Amino acid sequence: MAKDGKQYDRSAEDLGNIVGLEHVNLQVEDQGLTTLFYISGLGLTRDPYLMTSIDNMWVNVGHSQFHLITAKPQHLRGRTGLVIPDREALLARLEKMKKPLEGTRFAFKEHEDHVETTCPWGNKLLIHEAGSFGRMQLGMPYVEFDVPVGSAKAIADFYRKVFETPASVDESGDMPAARVSVGPSQELVFRETKSKLAAYDGHHIQVYVANFSRPHKRLLERNLITEESNQYQYRFVDITDLESGKPLFQIEHEVRCMTHPLYARPLVNRNPAQTNRNYVPGRDAWVAEPMEPEMDDPRTAMRERRFEAVTRRRQAAE
Repeated sequence: MAKDGKQYDRSAEDLGNIVGLEHVNLQVEDQGLTTLFYISGLGLTRDPYLMTSIDNMWVNVGHSQFHLITAKPQHLRGRTGLVIPDREALLARLEKMKKPLEGTRFAFKEHEDHVETTCPWGNKLLIHEAGSFGRMQLGMPYVEFDVPVGSAKAIADFYRKVFETPASVDESGDMPAARVSVGPSQELVFRETKSKLAAYDGHHIQVYVANFSRPHKRLLERNLITEESNQYQYRFVDITDLESGKPLFQIEHEVRCMTHPLYARPLVNRNPAQTNRNYVPGRDAWVAEPMEPEMDDPRTAMRERRFEAVTRRRQAAE
């Protein structure tokens, strides 16, 4: 019992062997449209130091990134979740993108607890407010994949036993989902669907792991390693049933160790509210807002802010 009488769930702060979801890699057709959607629309930041030509764009979102390569567009079979502060500013930016992105698959829709948006090539992103995922205020809390019916339990077992990371099956939704811990307030979610899955087109995700060799040994024993990239990285594609060896789902994992030169590289995140017309010295970079250290339920404050914002919009319309 703590001095203040509170009971703490210490397991809530546990991390598994996977310590970070660093990037989602997709091919895109046009870097101009990519800039309009990811930078001007979402308010994210192009990495100013690496991949600065027109063949690849690295886009920073908190401590994570999108890697967007110019080639035939790829489609993530699911959704990427983001936390982006200031829902009203986000909606205003997306509204301004309607005309520049006309004729593409760009769209957005406001929901009670998130904003759903679609990139020019059909990839779906769900945008949440700060406080929705622990203390994250800007970042990539999850990537959710659609997987075949009956595969969630075996997928959770795969990550738990091969990667030594917490994984469980969530039965609370319409369909079961495997939830895999991949860093502070970050998950991979594998949600079962009855819909037919599109063919895998080669997109990938990248994770960092603390113990690099044990997962490698287990994957190698099952002949699942697809690339021995270098001293600091390897790759695999197939998630399999550990008992039968049956493939369950395909998504390439770029697996890096914590001694990789890019691990914990500081990423530049700009303040999208800063413009030449309202410029304030010293506010070019995004700075997280202070959060209550003992906020009982961040969702309560989030709902209150949303209610206030909706009320202001209605009053302005009147």
